[in-house]
Amino acid sequence: MNAQKIYKAKIINDPIYGFIKIPSRFIYELIEHPVVQRLRRIKQLGLTYYVYPGATHTRFQHALGAVYLMDQAIHNLRLKKHDITDEEAEAVLAAILLHDVGHGPFSHALEESIIPQINHEDLSALLMQKLNTEYKGKLELALSIFNNRYSKKFLHQLVSSQLDMDRLDYLRRDSFFTGVTEGVIGSDRIIKMLDVVNDQLVIEAKGIYSIEKFLVARRLMYWQVYFHKTVIAAEFLLMKLLQRAKELIMNGISLYASPPLDFFLKNKISKSDMDARKDLIIENFVSLDDDDLMVSAKVWSKHNDVVLSLLSKNLINRILPKIRIQKKPFEKKVISQIRKNVIREYAWPEEYIHYIVYTEVISNKAYSQFDDKISILYNNGEIEDIAEASDIFNLNELYKTAKKYFLCYPKNCGV
Repeated sequence: MNAQKIYKAKIINDPIYGFIKIPSRFIYELIEHPVVQRLRRIKQLGLTYYVYPGATHTRFQHALGAVYLMDQAIHNLRLKKHDITDEEAEAVLAAILLHDVGHGPFSHALEESIIPQINHEDLSALLMQKLNTEYKGKLELALSIFNNRYSKKFLHQLVSSQLDMDRLDYLRRDSFFTGVTEGVIGSDRIIKMLDVVNDQLVIEAKGIYSIEKFLVARRLMYWQVYFHKTVIAAEFLLMKLLQRAKELIMNGISLYASPPLDFFLKNKISKSDMDARKDLIIENFVSLDDDDLMVSAKVWSKHNDVVLSLLSKNLINRILPKIRIQKKPFEKKVISQIRKNVIREYAWPEEYIHYIVYTEVISNKAYSQFDDKISILYNNGEIEDIAEASDIFNLNELYKTAKKYFLCYPKNCGV
């Protein structure tokens, strides 16, 4: 055997799973690539550490955890005599490793403010295509699986579905780092219960309780962590700050910004630009991380624009707006009175007020009947949707989108 082809497995000590092995030389090369290493500089949960101080883990950690779970899933399915070639295994591992490379810093706030027409899925696909060119086509199969164009559909389900390795890792990891124990799931047992029937992932019936716990945990984590009211207040504060910075720059006002942030602030990027200027977009995007935004906010806090400076000071000093959440839209007269209070308190022109008084809606669904369903496999070979198989879930409640409305405003201007 050629000594140069021998791969000595790299071992990483992960706080969730312990010592994990990087399964192949190519996966290790991808991990070492700057596109993936950039994820070390992007927090998995954005500003959630403003509420849960331990939530400073990164998207890089999550990517490694998802690779580990994928490796376990492949091993388990092979034990059950399902044909997964070495080439397919490496491709699906590459797909899950790269599934988040399109996330920017504080992803939701960024996508909603300065690149509103481009989502992280689009950017992930672009970056994977770029890497495929760089590696002379070695990611062709990974791209096919990622985009659900490969003949074995269950491989795509492992990467992206209602029970994929992405969700299994982020729920367990986010629960660990936030300390919110309601998010703890039995990922090991779920993976051991995985099987494939008619090219679709299924869960053996004895794993049904682990799936019920998974769905409950996901719903609870959304309302207790991802949609925690203070997290929402912090994220929308950042979003409004970026919107104001972009507005000022588009009006010809000079602002400090790192080169990649400056590019996205100065340019209105549409879907059509994804092809026409994709190299320039990628070049700037892969240089953008959390530090670009936070350092800029420090500088902007001294700017003479009253809106930009206030929002920046509030962000870096964690002076968050008052936030109220309810199940019904807020009455217009309540919003109008708050706006009047703000105008009186701050002596700002009315056109500035939407930066500190705003109402939006948030929604969450535990389970979708339209996406890849979570199917339960019984010993007699019958298959049933989890929403039908479970004896604890009300079908309509499981499918229903829970919607809530929130209103943000300065704490001293309420009614």
